[in-house]
Amino acid sequence: MNRPEDNKHLADIDAHPLFAGLSERELGELLDQCRLKRYQRGERVLYAKTPRQGLLLILQGIAEVFVSQSNQREVLEVLEKGDMIGFSSLADFLAKKSGQPERYPVEVSAVEETVCLHIPYSVIELRWHEPTVRDFILKQVTVRLRDIYASLAEQVTLAKQWGESEPFIRRIQDVMQVPIIIVDMEDDVRDVAATMVGKATSSVVVLNDNDQLIGIITEKDLVERVLAKGLGAGTVAREIMTPHPFIISRDAFYYEAMSVMLMNGIKHLPVMDRGRVTGMVSLSDLLQQKNRGVTGVIQKIEEATSATVAKLKPAMYEVLSYLIQDEIPVVHTLDVMTKLYDRLARHCVELALKHLAGQGLGEPPVAFAWYMMGSGGRGEQFMLTDQDHFLVYADPRPEDEPAVERYFSELGKEIVRQLELAGYKRCDGLMMASEDRWRGTISAWQERLRSWGLRATNEHLLLANNFLSFRQIYGDEELHDQFTAVIREQLAKSRIFLYRMAELEKEHPVPQLDHPIRALFRMKRETIDGKKHALFPLHHSIQLLAARHGIVDGTPLELLEKLIETNVLSRETVDDLRFAYEVVLRIRLQSAWHAYQLGEPSTSEIQFSRLRTKDKEELILALRAIRSLQNQAIAF
Repeated sequence: MNRPEDNKHLADIDAHPLFAGLSERELGELLDQCRLKRYQRGERVLYAKTPRQGLLLILQGIAEVFVSQSNQREVLEVLEKGDMIGFSSLADFLAKKSGQPERYPVEVSAVEETVCLHIPYSVIELRWHEPTVRDFILKQVTVRLRDIYASLAEQVTLAKQWGESEPFIRRIQDVMQVPIIIVDMEDDVRDVAATMVGKATSSVVVLNDNDQLIGIITEKDLVERVLAKGLGAGTVAREIMTPHPFIISRDAFYYEAMSVMLMNGIKHLPVMDRGRVTGMVSLSDLLQQKNRGVTGVIQKIEEATSATVAKLKPAMYEVLSYLIQDEIPVVHTLDVMTKLYDRLARHCVELALKHLAGQGLGEPPVAFAWYMMGSGGRGEQFMLTDQDHFLVYADPRPEDEPAVERYFSELGKEIVRQLELAGYKRCDGLMMASEDRWRGTISAWQERLRSWGLRATNEHLLLANNFLSFRQIYGDEELHDQFTAVIREQLAKSRIFLYRMAELEKEHPVPQLDHPIRALFRMKRETIDGKKHALFPLHHSIQLLAARHGIVDGTPLELLEKLIETNVLSRETVDDLRFAYEVVLRIRLQSAWHAYQLGEPSTSEIQFSRLRTKDKEELILALRAIRSLQNQAIAF
């Protein structure tokens, strides 16, 4: 820096936190190692894969950081005067070399005429002992990472497609980061931050003295829980960590981790193996391995209007076809599809609320919750089916009852209309929130359930079987807790009702295929009804056992886990039932999808002639496990 035109930047350099407090001689010695660089508009400041030699301080102009792919540029951040470039390369001098080739996927170019001061690592190293310098760099890193995360989140949401099937079925152990970076729960946050910078990692796990996972810390945590609150030395890891983080098994599939992240709003998952943390997988790791369609569908759902919601069905079926083609396990296929259908259903409720507001009916007058029943409630809806749902709302003041009833009557009708536009057929049995008997206040539902219990007719028993598969999709959580408490109370008072449910179940025993495959009920038959002879007995038996022990909400698999916790079923029994559940669902899914592709009506009948020998053998074992559960459930 010895040219006259360079002097105009000296004041900015002298005031910068990296150089503040230095004498004129000390500043001069450091600047002798630095170099001013000038870039014209559009000129590259840094190229991808080019080794970094230090940091760049922008003294004039604007630069943008971007990633190039297929001749297109995705801008990650825009930097202005006073900002620094190259923080991702700090690990090159703070940490030991890994032996792996250096990879810098991002590039930087000048948006306009730009002047930068190149500060080599040798200068950074000389200034690193100053606390103010370390604090400045830490703050800059965390703030910039926060902005990058916001940009990344937006790009994830706007992603069009996730690519080919091979990455979709890849195991987590193939994409996770190792070794895992660990901190102790009593480590000072400054040491935690230094570890993250030194190891060039975006997250660390927190272990206790027994090497058990108790939390996770990410850059976002540092920004929101340390910098934003002005915390510093003396704050320890356990005070700012996220406790009980979501985890994933190293044997889990790629799509399972992606599902956990997208549906829970997280970007890091510790990877577990036999109770120990063995790695870390991040959202950016997964995005490097492309997936199929789901993100694009989520985007379409969130943007759909009443006029365009009908276009979602083909897109969702396309995702389903990919899952089937890739032979993704059926339970995971249903998990992905259920989450998509849940988003669609919630969006339909929001469209209904918006429509009512536009009609001058305003906002909901009291808290409410909307529930799905049937296959949707059980999380088994791989294709759009008939509507099965109901509404619950809080008890209003007596003088407000007429207005509240009118509002939710209109809301129930509008939800049905919006779901119909989306592709859900109206329920032939009218089990929909548009009907008086399928909506009401907490008190009304309490009386309705009491009447079912007092008059345990076959009709009420069948209604209860469908009703007890309920699952909240939209609405107030506190109201939901009140509603489930009412259900538990009524079931506890209606033991005779549960007895009648068991008696009705006795009339429909699960057929056994221990004899030749076509010999059912001592008659030669070519089909078995997957719903009537397998899934319904399984569901009803689980419902009966759960209801007797005060468990009233959850999907079949969730209820089974709760029955283990209450020592009603053993883990071995539940594993057998999970296998049975997956076998019947897989066969049913394949059959229904085949019929859909041929343009034939959907049916729950399983044709033996279309089953492989392995499928027949598994079906025999599945029905045997379900029959055993049924016998346990109906034994009073």
